[in-house]
Amino acid sequence: MAENFQLQSRHGKSRVRVSRVWRRPAAAGGHIIVEWNVAVSIVSDCLPSYISSDNSAIVATDSIKNTVYVKAKECTEVVSMEEFAVILGRHFTSLYPQVSEATVTIVERPWDRVTVDGKPHSHGFKVGVEKHSTEVIVKKSGSLLINSGIQGYSLLKTTQSGFEGFVTDRYRLLPDTRERIVATEVTAWWRYPFEHVSQLPSKPFCFTQRYQDVKRVLTETFFGPADVGVYSPSVQNTLYLMAKEVLTRFPDISSVQLRMPNLHFLPVNLGSKETPLVKFADDVYLPTDEPHGTIEATLSRPMSKL
Repeated sequence: MAENFQLQSRHGKSRVRVSRVWRRPAAAGGHIIVEWNVAVSIVSDCLPSYISSDNSAIVATDSIKNTVYVKAKECTEVVSMEEFAVILGRHFTSLYPQVSEATVTIVERPWDRVTVDGKPHSHGFKVGVEKHSTEVIVKKSGSLLINSGIQGYSLLKTTQSGFEGFVTDRYRLLPDTRERIVATEVTAWWRYPFEHVSQLPSKPFCFTQRYQDVKRVLTETFFGPADVGVYSPSVQNTLYLMAKEVLTRFPDISSVQLRMPNLHFLPVNLGSKETPLVKFADDVYLPTDEPHGTIEATLSRPMSKL
């Protein structure tokens, strides 16, 4: 309570950019580099700083920033962003008696190893596109929540998609179709089942590999077999099948949330009916993402929350 009012507060540091290189010999796979954008938010008992001039309980946000670099330096072995987030969360909740909870969010800028003459380069990288992300919440009690995800994962099929049989009323102008381009930019979040730091595997769990696995399953389910594909009757149905396949394939994931905007490719018809300049024949489109449809859903195992 703050002077008969209820105060809920937290503070931290955002957009802390850090990069870490682990220099391994070429025979061991070559160098590894990560570039992370880190945000740390702590729940701290520092009430006097809000209602008076007493700042003695505040962990300065500059100190929080510095901690990110210190902990990156201390990681002499390769760690995933999820592991690094847990390291930071445990640090803040154990070192400072007044800190009861730490939320660590990290978004990775992907640096993909380049291939030269058919061989992976030992220390050469190019920037990728879609971004690996995580949000980790650690409490002083040891309670733990780990979410991981993908941002900006753009997917498109030029056929094998339709949309028909939807609500017909005076607002409907869209015709039924069984042939259209379907494109989306997937944002995915999934939750791991670890609910306490004591549940983390003694043998390091490879979060980075699981990220690659989930991305592969989402891709394969969206597109279907390489030679024939798979028909999508709606973005909703494709979204459900993608989330279902992730939960089916990976028992160490407890829930999946997908957001898939429907990015439209509109048929182009130019000219009049009598003298067409461009007559659409499933070939020329106007790409647009404004406005776009928005479809999102969460699929969970029983007793799981995201």
